[in-house]
Amino acid sequence: MAQESPKNSAAEISVTSNGEVDDSHEHGFNRDLKHSLPAGLGLSETQITSHGFDSTKEGVTEAGAFQGSSAPPLPSVMSPSRVAASQLAQQGSDLIIPAAGGQRTQAKSGPVILADEIKNPAMEKLELVRKWSLNTYKCTRQIISEKLGRGSRTVDLELEAQIDILRDNKKKYENILRLAQTLSTQLFQMVHTQRQLGDAFADLSLKSLELHEEFGYNADTQKLLAKNGETLLGAINFFIASVNTLVNKTIEDTLMTVKQYESARIEYDAYRTDLEELNLGPRDANTLPKIEQSQLLFQAHKEKYDKMRNDVSIKLKFLEENKVKVLHNQLVLFHNAIAAYFAGNQKQLEQTLKQFHIKLKTPGMEAPSWLEEQ
Repeated sequence: MAQESPKNSAAEISVTSNGEVDDSHEHGFNRDLKHSLPAGLGLSETQITSHGFDSTKEGVTEAGAFQGSSAPPLPSVMSPSRVAASQLAQQGSDLIIPAAGGQRTQAKSGPVILADEIKNPAMEKLELVRKWSLNTYKCTRQIISEKLGRGSRTVDLELEAQIDILRDNKKKYENILRLAQTLSTQLFQMVHTQRQLGDAFADLSLKSLELHEEFGYNADTQKLLAKNGETLLGAINFFIASVNTLVNKTIEDTLMTVKQYESARIEYDAYRTDLEELNLGPRDANTLPKIEQSQLLFQAHKEKYDKMRNDVSIKLKFLEENKVKVLHNQLVLFHNAIAAYFAGNQKQLEQTLKQFHIKLKTPGMEAPSWLEEQ
């Protein structure tokens, strides 16, 4: 039979009916002790001695390696009394818990909650919408103030003059382009008519023996005019293609940069006005953070404005150089081709096309067959 231990609840050890020690309480006490121990101290390093028995060997309970741990037990001995339990509870209240990023969080008491640093995509989109709305409001207010004559705007006189000249020249080049396209269409119709007229004269030359020579001369003349007209048409179409590239691609690309520059200028003036209004107001603990934030935004938009102004200046410079080079060649081509055509100088007309490496390709006309090319 099992003997009753002294009246000490912290040292009670139950036994089974066979006389063996019941270790269920021991495992429960070890589990509670494991949760209350600080980090780095396991049950494998703890020995628990019970002083409630007459026999020394039977009153010692050793906790071996917990769950397969191979660490040898340390010689430290702890008495499972109320004083030891209170000390363990005090030690367990201050735990150092490793967090993400190598940092450690010290919890004084209660459950430890780690902050979730993952940002919500919906909140990010909401923040972007908020910033866009605020920026749009400020820019709209700046535009309305400028149109009403109440707000001030930043003006670069030299750059603005160059932009105005560019826009005016673009309109004039577009007008030249439309007129050249009209000339090309009319010349194509005339060449087509001359070719048909030459075929009609040639047919009558074969059927009218009395007027064979007269119809033949006129047929040859109309065919020659049609051929020269096709050569002139090729030169005019080349002129149209080059001017169209200059106007609708090169100049248009520069004007897109100008629009971005103007948008940056409006944003710069909007945040500049906002900063000036804050500086005119009172300076206290509530307004100073707003002034600092406004100063940062103003500086960022100022750098953007300066960058766009520099980009526009560079593009205008390169555009002017490219425009002079392109228009010089195209105007020389147009003049020489028109002069040679109306002078009847077929060789000069063909030489002009060879000079500018132009291959004849009249729009709307069928390609010659292989018999005609022989």
